[in-house]
Amino acid sequence: MARIGVFVCWCGSNIAGTVDVKKVAEEVSKLPYVVYSTDYKYMCSDPGQNMIKEAIKEHRLTGVVVSACSPRMHEVTFRRTVQDEGVNPYMMEMANIREHCSWVHDDMEQATEKAIELVRMAVAKAVELEPMEKIEVPVTKRALVIGGGIAGIQAALDIADGGVEVILVEKSPSIGGKMSQLDETFPTLDCSQCILTPKMVDAAQHPNIKIYSYAELEELDGFIGNFQARIRQKARSVDMDLCNGCGDCWNKCPQKKIPSEFEAGMSYRTAIYVPFPQALPNTPVIDRENCIYFQSGKCGTCAKICPTGAISYDKSDEFITEEVGAVVVATGYDLFNTDVIGEYGYGEVPDVISGLQFERLSSASGPTEGKIVRPSDGKKPEEVAFICCVGSRDDKYGRPYCSRICCMYTAKHAILLHHKSHGSQAYVFYIDVRAGGKGYEEFVRRATEEEGAIYMRGRGSRLYRDNGKVVVKGADTLSGAQIELHCDMVVLANGIIASPGAEELARKLRISYDEYGFYSEAHPKLRPVETNTAGIYLAGCCQAPKDIPDSVSQASAAASKVLALFSSDILTREPNIAEVNPFTCTGCFTCREVCPYDAIDEEEVTVHIDGKKVTRMIARVNLGKCQGCGICCAVCRSNAINLKGTKDLQIFGQIKAFTGSEGKKLDEPVGLKK
Repeated sequence: MARIGVFVCWCGSNIAGTVDVKKVAEEVSKLPYVVYSTDYKYMCSDPGQNMIKEAIKEHRLTGVVVSACSPRMHEVTFRRTVQDEGVNPYMMEMANIREHCSWVHDDMEQATEKAIELVRMAVAKAVELEPMEKIEVPVTKRALVIGGGIAGIQAALDIADGGVEVILVEKSPSIGGKMSQLDETFPTLDCSQCILTPKMVDAAQHPNIKIYSYAELEELDGFIGNFQARIRQKARSVDMDLCNGCGDCWNKCPQKKIPSEFEAGMSYRTAIYVPFPQALPNTPVIDRENCIYFQSGKCGTCAKICPTGAISYDKSDEFITEEVGAVVVATGYDLFNTDVIGEYGYGEVPDVISGLQFERLSSASGPTEGKIVRPSDGKKPEEVAFICCVGSRDDKYGRPYCSRICCMYTAKHAILLHHKSHGSQAYVFYIDVRAGGKGYEEFVRRATEEEGAIYMRGRGSRLYRDNGKVVVKGADTLSGAQIELHCDMVVLANGIIASPGAEELARKLRISYDEYGFYSEAHPKLRPVETNTAGIYLAGCCQAPKDIPDSVSQASAAASKVLALFSSDILTREPNIAEVNPFTCTGCFTCREVCPYDAIDEEEVTVHIDGKKVTRMIARVNLGKCQGCGICCAVCRSNAINLKGTKDLQIFGQIKAFTGSEGKKLDEPVGLKK
């Protein structure tokens, strides 16, 4: 027979200020199965925990109810307490009389009555609790990092430095990401390549990192600690083992007028190319969509002149399977397509460029070798307008969020213009300057006070060409004046959007994403780098817009989570998961259709029903994948699935305790109290 002990916490005045805790303890002592009941000021303190331990020994308690704060706060604490005295930790139930009672009421009499009801329900459930043991899952100590930008590289290096092998998958021909296209970084104006390239080299040379560039994740199966990643290695048409990087192939390639993605369309590349000089791996790839040989079967120049015979036109995509225990998603971002904003004339009005194109103009490795000139005629721009929040904070285009970096990189562009194009004047149209980082406010003030940038609060309303100039019409909301500027060049500060294919990748990984395509974290404050799928972590702008320092910080945080997971050979998990009754499961597999974690498998079983031996397929819960959400229990037509820790009998016990119908059978109708 169950022997329940009830322990009511004062929580200082948090609970005792509104609830008569002594009366609660007195009333619940009269309940069936309760053999001991007491109260104490701080039950989570050492004296409080010792009180529970002593009561377990003295009264031979089989179950414990702690009436205190939220289980989220101290459930683990009290489970450990009862376990120390030999009681199964899952025979402890908590009644939340703080958040659910004292904090939401100010009438002591009513709050006390409600607290008694809550504890009565907890006791009824505790009577029906069953001992459970934690689930043990073996761990494959190898990590998969998807995305080779700065966040992915940082995560890979941190994990690899922890002694764990890392598989780094990057869809582009080279690692480096968007940061490789930047000239300088705010607020320190460090050369972007100078701080990124050493990281790229470290990743490429690290003995614990295997890089699959020009590759994509095709499929991910398994569960935390035991994932199987199927990777598509796209055909480069160049043998990486034979290529020596001499450059003869791209220098002789006749197809030379393909807009360069790395240069943001400001210059051209060949059909066989290396994305940028510092690319890693520094092996060219053939763009089959633009290659003359692949389009017409003619040419073959690169194969003819290659001194090592590295060109291989007949190579096809390969599929590689890697066993990993954890996944870090660091797929980065894309920039808002300014073509859709017709009033800005991007792509139609000459000398209206994007922020990334300005980066390439100011870069020493860019198409103009760092000289800031007008794309239309190559002349120095004397007056340049910068328009912030293009595609950000704009409900009209479905992007109401702040991209977080636009204000800062616009200030950087204004400073770079002053440094590299002496005498040029910068005008900045802004909504609000959001400079929320260390040294950021000072950086913006530097742009205005030291470099002479003129800031005007308001959006540019229209851009058009007139007499060789770009006319910018707008308003300054601070002065109330209408503004018309005749500029030589206009730079649009594109906002951040989710990377292409983000939603498709989310479906492969079975992780959630928000309405804008950014991946959702498990909890915005308490679990900011975890997803709802155990073993999959987030880093960088794939989760939300952020700058380089925040991306690197989040990458290191994700890496620490991976290393913590791999700190043990066996992963222990909470046992509160679904279980299937093989005798009542009909094998309809509706549960599998609705499971968000792909945790339902098929299993062939042989059971005896009415004296007959029956072999059939039923549902089986994957212990590693199930997160205990309970959706399968709700849709099961035959009521064959239960959630451990919240079984029907336990829930019915709580309902009956609340309605005062403990004496009735489970199948009798129950009427709620008025």
